[in-house]
Amino acid sequence: MSTPDLKPAGETTAEDLGNVHLIGIGGVGMGGLARLLLTRGVPVSGSELREWPALAALRALGGTVHMTHEASNLDGVDTVVYSTAIPQEHVELAEARRRGLRILHRSEALAAAMTGRRTIAVAGTHGKTTTTSIMTVILQHAGEDPSFVIGGEISAAGSNGHHGSGSYFVAEADESDKSFLIYRPHVAIITNIEGDHLNNWGDLDGLKAGFLEFAELADPEGFVVTCADDPGVQEMIAALRAKGKTVFTYGESEAADLRISDVVSSVQGVRYQATLDGKPLGEITFAMPGRLMGLNSAAAVLTALRLGLPLDKITEALASFPGVRRRFERKGTVNGVRVYDEYAYHPTSVQAALRTLRDVAGDGRLLVVFQPYRVYRTRDLQAELAEGLAVADEVIVMEVFGPGETRGPGEGGAALTAAIDLPADRKVFVASWEDVPAEVVRRIRPGDVVVTMGAPPISLMGDELLVALADS
Repeated sequence: MSTPDLKPAGETTAEDLGNVHLIGIGGVGMGGLARLLLTRGVPVSGSELREWPALAALRALGGTVHMTHEASNLDGVDTVVYSTAIPQEHVELAEARRRGLRILHRSEALAAAMTGRRTIAVAGTHGKTTTTSIMTVILQHAGEDPSFVIGGEISAAGSNGHHGSGSYFVAEADESDKSFLIYRPHVAIITNIEGDHLNNWGDLDGLKAGFLEFAELADPEGFVVTCADDPGVQEMIAALRAKGKTVFTYGESEAADLRISDVVSSVQGVRYQATLDGKPLGEITFAMPGRLMGLNSAAAVLTALRLGLPLDKITEALASFPGVRRRFERKGTVNGVRVYDEYAYHPTSVQAALRTLRDVAGDGRLLVVFQPYRVYRTRDLQAELAEGLAVADEVIVMEVFGPGETRGPGEGGAALTAAIDLPADRKVFVASWEDVPAEVVRRIRPGDVVVTMGAPPISLMGDELLVALADS
């Protein structure tokens, strides 16, 4: 995965893009952008090779979806949008260059859509999607009707992109390919900083420098929000304040502006006591379980309060939060077996999600079906991933999902499986997608919890598991 050469959109708007074609329109990031453009009235087409669930909704909104990648898909197109996962030699990118069409990275097209709005950009190694979703729902409850593009669907709305009539634009800011550096946010939220995407950043210091640069892009009249508990952001907080930037913090630390305490998590969600600038706000309840979910909610609460939104609307939004697809998403229950889906793929989020799901399992066992995401991450963080996966009782590891990457000797799913500190009969590498449901059925028993976890394609496995369990 290479880093694209990107530039800020300036005063370009979404309407200036004309007819827009998105390569890989079914991906969650591209799908959210497509939804935003379609609800804004911009003509959208796209190409895919797999019938992703989001495609039906895009067609219903008026989008044209080609189930092939070929040059003729660009007929009548003015702007072609690609993601970092798309190789430069891709047939449609090559054809766009030949025709002299405008070519934009997804982040550049998104930046154009942000023009004229007060952008709240959410970055961080973990929690971006959930925090972005919470922030969006809070603004909706406060009557603001924000525009948004999220890396996951808000469950009740079934949407990850929308053009709103309000002044706010809420978006995830992706650090993986440095594309978050083209945004000019009013508010920059950074949930945490841990080692990831070091293939593009070189090392952790390089990654931290990138986040600092992103935070410095926040509007002088706006502010930065980050977690006082996170070791990775401490130097950044000091550096920003030394430069005169306004930084607000949240967390369990006594130094936090929004301090949370008495944190209690259960299957129903997480609750905590909150104080702002030393003044009690009372108990806040968030309808998703886990301490990390509590911190994500605190990031949005602090941002909303500093924007002047009323506390009663904030707490109402959190208590009724509908959840985010692929974040602790319950797919169904068959024959006493509960099936969940979870997007976690970084060691910290894998371990946190599995610990929460272990509580959910109760007296039952926890089985995880894990599809590693990216060869470089699986190789570089193999020991940490293995440690996180060992929280489960049974582990099924699939082959790494790494578009455009090549696995070297001793790399991939088999090596990760071997590194997991579990008895041999409680872990297995299953290379073929088609063999996974049978392996789950063989291992599972009533009362257990099974979770599909990791790279985007694994989200499709949950429905197959429910069918296989019903037939067993």
